[in-house]
Amino acid sequence: MMDELDKDQIAMLKKAFDGFDHEKKGAINCDVVATILRMMGQAYNAQTLKELIDEVDADGSGMLEFEEFVTLAAKFIIDDDAEAMAKELKEAFRLYDKAGKGYIPTSALKDILKELDETLNAEDLDNIIGEIDTDGSGTVDFDEFMEMMTG
Repeated sequence: MMDELDKDQIAMLKKAFDGFDHEKKGAINCDVVATILRMMGQAYNAQTLKELIDEVDADGSGMLEFEEFVTLAAKFIIDDDAEAMAKELKEAFRLYDKAGKGYIPTSALKDILKELDETLNAEDLDNIIGEIDTDGSGTVDFDEFMEMMTG
């Protein structure tokens, strides 16, 4: 999980962790995790948080070392990023699905891909479309589009 976060996110987590590691033991009490998440503006469900703490507190000590804390916090941060990306992709798809039919023609998708990467030739585009348009309909629905964009 740590490798899915950037340096700034890890630094922010370290600062929050250190701020609650009053005794400088390299571990914080699981009870303060909710407070830290709230301070970071992360929404959470109490039951889900308890289950996640149980999952990452491998030794069951009731204390989280920094790596355990990062693993737990990353689940919230990465989920937020994924939600934001899904929302942006839905908006992008909607722009190309002008008629609101729930799909776009593969020809429009080829244009989008060509715009994103001018080095793609016709064969590259056909191969990409072949992978995306799994049902061979000549159209790409939102799920196929999401799969392509998020891999």
